[in-house]
Amino acid sequence: MRSKTLLAPAAFLLLASLAVRLGAQGAPQQTPPAAPPGAGGQGAPQGAGAPPQGRGRGLATFPAQQRPPGDPEVIRRGTGLYGVYCRSCHGADLRGGDQGGPNLLRSQVVLNDQNGETILPVVQQGRQNPGMAVMPPLNIPEDDVKAIATYIHSVTASARGQGAPPAGPPIELNIVVGDPKAGQAYFDSKCTACHTAAAVQGIGTRVPDPMTLQNYWVGGGAAGGRGGRGGGGAAQSVVTATVTEANGQKTEGRLVRLDDFYVVVALADGASRSFRRDGDVPKVEVKDPREAHRKLLPTYADKDIHDVTAYLVTLK
Repeated sequence: MRSKTLLAPAAFLLLASLAVRLGAQGAPQQTPPAAPPGAGGQGAPQGAGAPPQGRGRGLATFPAQQRPPGDPEVIRRGTGLYGVYCRSCHGADLRGGDQGGPNLLRSQVVLNDQNGETILPVVQQGRQNPGMAVMPPLNIPEDDVKAIATYIHSVTASARGQGAPPAGPPIELNIVVGDPKAGQAYFDSKCTACHTAAAVQGIGTRVPDPMTLQNYWVGGGAAGGRGGRGGGGAAQSVVTATVTEANGQKTEGRLVRLDDFYVVVALADGASRSFRRDGDVPKVEVKDPREAHRKLLPTYADKDIHDVTAYLVTLK
């Protein structure tokens, strides 16, 4: 009795599914209506009257991106004015400059501006926000501020993505702007205790790119953290340690680990030794070739860095 009871619902479901299939096969196929020209249908090119498609391709979000293109002559004038008044703080590509100005490509003031109405008060009245460089008020005529705004909007309109630099050739920055004689005087007073003139002679040839050279010497010969390309070499940047045990026995090698509990040194033969620490026992003396650079780093002024770089560039 139980098996017959189970078979009845199964037979009903089978008959119902067959009926649905037969009904679907018998239904006439309807041809979709042809899309009118320019409606984005088949045969109409993408973008020729078709609505924008794809992620993030709808209407512009910010008012500054919805404005019509500026007059080329005004943009040209605004480009020159921006270079005079704004470039040092906001950078050649609007992403921030040496004086600490904010990134204009992501500035809410710029993104909500149409024709200088939100930029003008900031320029003429200045701005001081916590944690940001102070912008002093600038006595720039209103028409000139609007020209600068028009130039800025012409850049943001062509930006390839949030925070990306504007399209075009890369900006060539000349960082060799210091005084070589002042740089030599600084080098002679601060650096000759560790570096002789003969040791650095030719560094301008070994590290020909001024920016790489500047990063190299400011970082203490780290050359981007890879051990001293073009000067000191990896061997001269190795941190070593001398461990003196309670019985007077000394072990010296490359420092691997040092904390309140253990000191580990790598020996010349490739082996390593570990010492358990108990206060000042064993005695550990660390020799770090970059220690002097780390102590000098907080004392550098921008002028010192530019002057020393200009001096080192001349050592061919």
